[in-house]
Amino acid sequence: MIDNRLRICGIAMKAGKITSGSNMVEESIRYGKSYLVIISEDASENTKKRISDKCSYYDVPYIINGTMDELGHMIGKEARSVISVDDENFASQILKKY
Repeated sequence: MIDNRLRICGIAMKAGKITSGSNMVEESIRYGKSYLVIISEDASENTKKRISDKCSYYDVPYIINGTMDELGHMIGKEARSVISVDDENFASQILKKY
Protein backbone atom coordinates (compact mmCIF):
# COMPACT_ATOMS: atom_id res chain seq x y z
CA MET A 1 0.00 0.00 0.00
CA ILE A 2 1.26 3.46 -0.90
CA ASP A 3 2.73 5.43 1.96
CA ASN A 4 0.63 8.46 2.98
CA ARG A 5 3.83 10.48 3.04
CA LEU A 6 3.87 10.34 -0.76
CA ARG A 7 0.40 11.84 -1.31
CA ILE A 8 2.02 15.20 -2.05
CA CYS A 9 3.03 13.78 -5.44
CA GLY A 10 -0.51 14.40 -6.69
CA ILE A 11 -0.10 18.10 -5.95
CA ALA A 12 3.32 18.10 -7.59
CA MET A 13 1.81 16.46 -10.68
CA LYS A 14 -0.83 19.18 -10.95
CA ALA A 15 2.00 21.73 -10.70
CA GLY A 16 3.83 20.01 -13.58
CA LYS A 17 6.72 18.89 -11.40
CA ILE A 18 6.49 15.11 -11.92
CA THR A 19 8.15 13.05 -14.64
CA SER A 20 7.01 9.44 -15.05
CA GLY A 21 8.18 6.39 -16.95
CA SER A 22 11.66 4.92 -16.72
CA ASN A 23 13.11 6.50 -19.88
CA MET A 24 11.83 9.99 -19.06
CA VAL A 25 12.95 9.67 -15.44
CA GLU A 26 16.44 8.61 -16.57
CA GLU A 27 16.65 11.77 -18.69
CA SER A 28 15.42 13.88 -15.79
CA ILE A 29 18.14 12.42 -13.55
CA ARG A 30 20.84 12.80 -16.20
CA TYR A 31 20.01 16.46 -16.92
CA GLY A 32 19.84 17.45 -13.25
CA LYS A 33 16.08 18.06 -13.14
CA SER A 34 15.28 15.33 -10.63
CA TYR A 35 15.37 15.98 -6.87
CA LEU A 36 13.79 12.70 -5.79
CA VAL A 37 12.93 9.43 -7.52
CA ILE A 38 10.23 7.02 -6.36
CA ILE A 39 10.48 3.44 -7.61
CA SER A 40 7.57 1.01 -7.25
CA GLU A 41 8.11 -2.10 -5.16
CA ASP A 42 6.90 -4.32 -8.02
CA ALA A 43 9.09 -2.77 -10.72
CA SER A 44 11.34 -5.28 -12.45
CA GLU A 45 14.69 -5.95 -10.80
CA ASN A 46 16.36 -4.57 -13.93
CA THR A 47 14.44 -1.28 -13.64
CA LYS A 48 15.13 -0.99 -9.91
CA LYS A 49 18.85 -1.56 -10.46
CA ARG A 50 19.14 0.72 -13.50
CA ILE A 51 17.30 3.61 -11.85
CA SER A 52 18.92 3.23 -8.42
CA ASP A 53 22.39 3.06 -10.02
CA LYS A 54 21.67 6.21 -12.02
CA CYS A 55 20.39 7.95 -8.87
CA SER A 56 23.53 6.94 -6.96
CA TYR A 57 25.80 8.12 -9.77
CA TYR A 58 24.07 11.53 -10.04
CA ASP A 59 23.52 11.81 -6.26
CA VAL A 60 19.72 11.88 -6.45
CA PRO A 61 17.85 10.40 -3.46
CA TYR A 62 15.36 7.63 -4.18
CA ILE A 63 12.60 5.77 -2.35
CA ILE A 64 11.17 2.34 -3.13
CA ASN A 65 7.49 2.44 -2.16
CA GLY A 66 4.07 1.39 -3.45
CA THR A 67 3.01 -0.65 -6.44
CA MET A 68 3.01 0.45 -10.07
CA ASP A 69 -0.78 0.85 -9.95
CA GLU A 70 -0.58 2.94 -6.79
CA LEU A 71 2.13 5.22 -8.18
CA GLY A 72 0.12 5.75 -11.36
CA HIS A 73 -3.10 6.39 -9.43
CA MET A 74 -1.31 8.84 -7.15
CA ILE A 75 -0.41 11.06 -10.13
CA GLY A 76 -3.61 10.45 -12.10
CA LYS A 77 -2.04 8.20 -14.75
CA GLU A 78 -1.85 4.53 -15.69
CA ALA A 79 0.52 2.21 -13.82
CA ARG A 80 4.03 3.65 -13.50
CA SER A 81 7.14 1.82 -12.32
CA VAL A 82 9.05 5.00 -11.50
CA ILE A 83 8.39 8.71 -11.05
CA SER A 84 10.66 11.69 -10.54
CA VAL A 85 9.88 14.75 -8.42
CA ASP A 86 11.38 17.63 -10.39
CA ASP A 87 10.98 20.35 -7.79
CA GLU A 88 13.27 20.86 -4.82
CA ASN A 89 10.51 22.03 -2.46
CA PHE A 90 8.17 19.11 -3.16
CA ALA A 91 11.07 16.67 -2.88
CA SER A 92 12.24 18.12 0.42
CA GLN A 93 8.69 17.96 1.84
CA ILE A 94 8.53 14.25 1.00
CA LEU A 95 12.03 13.56 2.32
CA LYS A 96 11.31 15.39 5.60
CA LYS A 97 8.55 12.89 6.27
CA TYR A 98 11.05 10.05 5.95
